[in-house]
Amino acid sequence: MPVVSMTVNGKAVSADVDPRTLLVQYLRENLRLTGTHVGCDTSQCGACVVHVNGAAIKSCTALAVALEGANVTTIEGLAQGGKLHPMQEAFRENHGLQCGFCTPGMIMSAVDIVNRKGNKLEEKLIREELEGNICRCTGYHNIVKAISAGAEAMGG
Repeated sequence: MPVVSMTVNGKAVSADVDPRTLLVQYLRENLRLTGTHVGCDTSQCGACVVHVNGAAIKSCTALAVALEGANVTTIEGLAQGGKLHPMQEAFRENHGLQCGFCTPGMIMSAVDIVNRKGNKLEEKLIREELEGNICRCTGYHNIVKAISAGAEAMGG
């Protein structure tokens, strides 16, 4: 079996993996980082979004071996020094979750939106950018509100 090495949440990790192992499986099964969820197995729902080398990807679409040497950030890596990331705090403050299953992917996607589009986001843009993330519990109203608040908090 090939060995895959990468940096996950700032920590160097390495493991023997089957060449067919998806990044989401590697994170959950090998590293026990279970905040990244498997929702649909078809890259439709966005529950598995993580950042690879600074860009959001659906971790159910990437082979772990293809990410040799990559820098990966999961939902567990956003909080720093025991303090929630501003986007995590905004989801908490604005009730941007219900059951919580989609929340890690939503937050990781939201941080990516801010990183790409800036911290002044209009509702229409947020809704368009979230098209790859599905929430089956809410009407997205509080999610959009949370992302808007989190974006502003990330800007200063």
